[in-house]
Amino acid sequence: MDRTERFYRIDRLLRERRSVSLAALIEDLGVSRATILRDLAYMKERLHAPVVFSHDLGGYTFDPGAREAARYALPGLWFNASEIHALLVMQQLLQEIEPELLAPHLGPLARRLERLVEKGGFRASEVAARVRLSPMGRRKCAGAFFGVVAAALLARVQLRITHLNRHTDERLTRAVSPQRLVYYRDNWYLDSWCHLRQDLRSFSVDAIEAAVALPDAANEVPFVQLAERFDAGYGIFSGEIRQWATLRFSPYRSRWVAQERWHRDQEGEFDANGWFILRVPFHDPRELLMDVLRHGRDCEVLSPGSLRAMVGEEIRALSALYGQGSRLPDAAASPCPGSGQKR
Repeated sequence: MDRTERFYRIDRLLRERRSVSLAALIEDLGVSRATILRDLAYMKERLHAPVVFSHDLGGYTFDPGAREAARYALPGLWFNASEIHALLVMQQLLQEIEPELLAPHLGPLARRLERLVEKGGFRASEVAARVRLSPMGRRKCAGAFFGVVAAALLARVQLRITHLNRHTDERLTRAVSPQRLVYYRDNWYLDSWCHLRQDLRSFSVDAIEAAVALPDAANEVPFVQLAERFDAGYGIFSGEIRQWATLRFSPYRSRWVAQERWHRDQEGEFDANGWFILRVPFHDPRELLMDVLRHGRDCEVLSPGSLRAMVGEEIRALSALYGQGSRLPDAAASPCPGSGQKR
């Protein structure tokens, strides 16, 4: 056990018994005499534990009347918001991995995560019941292909994949050099060097319908280049930044948006009327268009004009769809406007 765990164990022993001898502490904790003495000194001097040695009792005990007793507190073992989110996401991902993929190896890891949660004094089952993660829009990812993709990525070899491009409804088989896996909005994407296009491309892993590892070594693309291509602009349809969008949110909606992180390089401020002005860089407008529309009348595109026109076109189409006597369009209706390589 680590040092903090020993502090908790010593605390419990001293609370449960009238006194605990040094020999008993050494036997129970399985550490040396010097380690126990250092732990006791640290608890007393740094954590203000009211630990005293009683010659009458022949061991260590707590003195509730000691001056430092009111200040005594063990270091917390609970987690902040980001830490508990990370733990629960890891647990959830482990639970959803296909049974045939690494299951025998991941069982012990799942149990270790449970024990880590329980260090805070809470049962893992209680945490799972009381803290809920609710992913939206997650698409089923074929476990067998995910395993092939992940193995090739880490082994640094090329892949031959058959991928469905949902934008065009076409399937294409190509060789790629996998560069990194990205978990974005509850779905997996593979950033790769595409040998067919001789350029960087990103593929939805759930749209990969076949994957075979090849013996050829993967082409290496510097991480800086990957970041410039895939992380610079807004959303998953990213690329080299072409322009910035300026969005204005109503005072009501600004209560939320002003605290949100839409992009790492975003800029935001309130105007004199309490509207929040948000600026984000983008390459492909498709995802940005969807996020603007979900805020309805509480969001206005100020610039660029092309994005503003695109939003207006979509609003007119929605008005026609929901107008009196309207009916659903044919299945062959055009997809969401926008251009570029779809992930």
